[in-house]
Parts: sequence; structure tokens; C-alpha cells
Amino acid sequence: MEDDPFLQKFQPSELKIASEFLTNCLPFLSRDLCKDCVKVLSDRICSLDPEHCSNRDKVDGESNNKAGLESEGASNSVKETEISFGTLSEVLGSVLPSRQASSAAETASPRMSWADMSQEDEFEEEDEEEESRKAFDASPVKIPEKPKLSREQREDLRLRNVKRKKDFICLERFKGRLVNVVDGLELHTGVFSAVEQKRIVDKVYELQEKGHKGELRERTFTAPQKWMRGKGRVTIQFGCCYNYATDRAGNPPGILQREEVDPLPSLFKVIIRKLIAWHVLPPTCVPDSCIVNIYDEGDCIPPHIDNHDFLRPFCTISFLSECNILFGSNLNIEGPGEFSGSFSIPLPVGSVLVLNGNGADVAKHCVPAVPTKRISITFRKMDESKRPVWFTPEPDLQGIEPLPLDMNRSDSAARSSGSSNNHNGSNRRGGYGRRGGGGGNNYETRGYYNPERSSEHYDSREWSSSQRRGRPRPSGTS
Repeated sequence: MEDDPFLQKFQPSELKIASEFLTNCLPFLSRDLCKDCVKVLSDRICSLDPEHCSNRDKVDGESNNKAGLESEGASNSVKETEISFGTLSEVLGSVLPSRQASSAAETASPRMSWADMSQEDEFEEEDEEEESRKAFDASPVKIPEKPKLSREQREDLRLRNVKRKKDFICLERFKGRLVNVVDGLELHTGVFSAVEQKRIVDKVYELQEKGHKGELRERTFTAPQKWMRGKGRVTIQFGCCYNYATDRAGNPPGILQREEVDPLPSLFKVIIRKLIAWHVLPPTCVPDSCIVNIYDEGDCIPPHIDNHDFLRPFCTISFLSECNILFGSNLNIEGPGEFSGSFSIPLPVGSVLVLNGNGADVAKHCVPAVPTKRISITFRKMDESKRPVWFTPEPDLQGIEPLPLDMNRSDSAARSSGSSNNHNGSNRRGGYGRRGGGGGNNYETRGYYNPERSSEHYDSREWSSSQRRGRPRPSGTS
């Protein structure tokens, strides 16, 4: 590893995860290969985490020496279609007669693989455990269960693997000074698993259906006619009614304090608690309103700066498909749904973009016409003086605390996240000229949901209350 320039780009913890993931996939990767090729491939995978592989092979060797003809006959009776992803020793056992595949239970690792973390929905844990127990009791053969991590251990692993990019830079002249107009932007990926994303999307479609049936308040749901390209995206507002432009009654853009909309759905409050607990938004700026945008192909959002009836920072979460968001102190309208600007950020599926500082108040932002269906949910905290007259703070959104971060760990997620989330200028109305670091736009997601790639069905029930990690303490969109 020390001599390989490619491997030197990664942290040891990342190589361990890669080693386990590739080891689990080795039965598939090595299918139809000769034993020499399998050996070369397995050695290459072992080189990612030599210490773990050597310990595993030692255990496998001892267990295999004890295995007799009886074990060999049992393993030979397994059909090829019944082979499941297992350990490295299991793979070699299927190719080399001297190794047996019966050591799976003895060598099962309690560590979580990359694929496990990508697909995990920790909010379904209780239901899954109950179903597993029923299936286990009904099974005629009792198979030893793989050691499981606790809920807290799994959440800590996922929290460590969140990628946080905070070094965006785009220098433009603003008020006679050269300014980093995107300073304060943050992109967080890996916050929501594929299953969690699916549940959120299902809930949005459920709310859209209620809106079409007239089951939501009049100002909550808006579905304008598509009279031209870029016009006609569906919006659903919760917590407050926001007026995009001066209306017929003469009300200026901003929060309409006497218009009523529906309160935040329970699932959305769970999302907010997670954003605070996972150091995406600061506990000093807990959102109390949100707007859902449902895009069809060709829909867009024109250049704008979010109204200052809402505090900073705020964030937007992307679902279903990736799209670009443009930033710049001057954004040009080239045609219906077509815009140009000096800085573009791809928004991966499931990512959370936080807007703060210059990125929220100096640079305008817009979303050009999207190439396919997209959903975004923007969470914002209202200025207390601008809240609707009927507004009542949500009790379960009070006193939320971020989860502790181990600042001594060496992985890149810890170094990039920081213990206080580094939201400089929280709740401030503006500011520019702060220094920003350099860096390219390089993103990664741990899992995503796309209805065209998933045929599994999950109901749209709210996530369990076990996600409430906080300890109580006294009390334009994209």
C-alpha cells in the first residue's frame, strides 16, 4: 500500500470498507475464472487490508482443517444459484478443493460493508427484526445469525461516511471588490440512504395526490398550468405561505402572515431532526417551514436570492435525478428555462445543499430546465417577526442537539465535518468578502433511489420516533 500511489489517495478506514465490500462480491467477480485468476484477484483485494485478511485466513484455515468429508459433501450439494455473498475463504472454497465453504458462520464479520450502509434504513429496524425472528422460528434449519451492530454504532458509521464539501470558490467583482460569491455553500452527500429517499419520495407523491383531491389547504398546494417551457412546477408549502411576487391584492413578495397553510408533516420533522443531529444545519437555525418542488421535464426555477423573511442558513435536498444549480452575482436568461452563470454545482440524488453567507446573499441561484422528473425539498427558518399570526412552534423541534463527533478519528469525513458544522454567519442577513478555499467539484453519494431502478415497495409510514436523538432543552427555493 505504501508504494502504490493509487491507494495512497485513500484513508485506511476507506480501504477496509472497500476490502470487505469486494470480498463479499468475490463469488460474483470470480465466477467462471480459473483458480489462478481467482488467486490473483483475491490477493489484490487482500492487499487493501492485509491485517484483516491475514486474521481471517488464519481462522478459516483452522476451521477448515477440522472439516471432514461430511462438510465437503454438504458444500458440494449447494447449487450454483444458491451461492450467496460471503467471505473470501468461501469463494476460494468454491474453486479450490482444499478450502471449504462451511466456515461462513465462524468467520462472519460484525463490521458493516459499504453496500450495507448504502441501503440501510435504520428507521425500519424494529419491523425488520420482528420479521427476521418470525422467519427464523419458522425455518426448519436454525442458521446462526450474523452479529449485528447496535443502532448507535450503525448511525455513527453512517455519520462518519457523510461527505461534506465546503471549499467552493468563484471570484467575482461585487461592489468594487473581488469576492468569493459562493463562500458559505456546503454540499453534504450520504445523509439519506436509498430506502429513506424512497420513503420521502413516496410521501411527496402522497401529498401531491391529496392536493389534487382538495384535501390540503388552498394555499398549501399549487399546480399551475404549463403554458410555456419552464413554467408549471408543482409546489407544496408547509409552515407558512410564501408569496413569490406582488399579488393582485398588492402584497409584496414574502411571507403572507394571514394566509394559512398546513403544518409540517411528521416525516418532514423527522428529516429536520436528522439534519441537525448529523451536523448539516446548526441547532441555532432549526427550520420551521419548507417548500416542496415537484419538477416535470423542462421545469425550472429562475435566478433569485431567497427572501430575507427567512434566516440563514437554509438547505435544499434533491431527489429522483441529478441536476445542476447555477450561482453568480449576475445570471443571464438565455431563453425559456435556459440560464447561464459563472458557477455550476451538480446536485447528486439524495444530496443536501446548504446556502449561507455569500452563497445565500451575494450570489443569485437558479435551476435550468431539468432533463427528467425531480423533487426538491427546501427547509428554512422564518424570522420570528415575519411568522404567520396563527403560527405555533412545533414542540418536537425544540432543543435538538447534534450528535457527538469523534474528533480523534483519522478518516476524511471527520476532518471535513468539524464539531460545530462551521456555519459561519448563521442567521445573518448577508455579508461578503470572506475568504474561501479552492477545490474542484468532486462529489460522491453512498446510495440513491430511482424509481426506474427499483421495483421494491415500501409503505409511506412515518419513520419511527427512535430517530429523535436530541435531548430537550428549554425553550426563491431550489
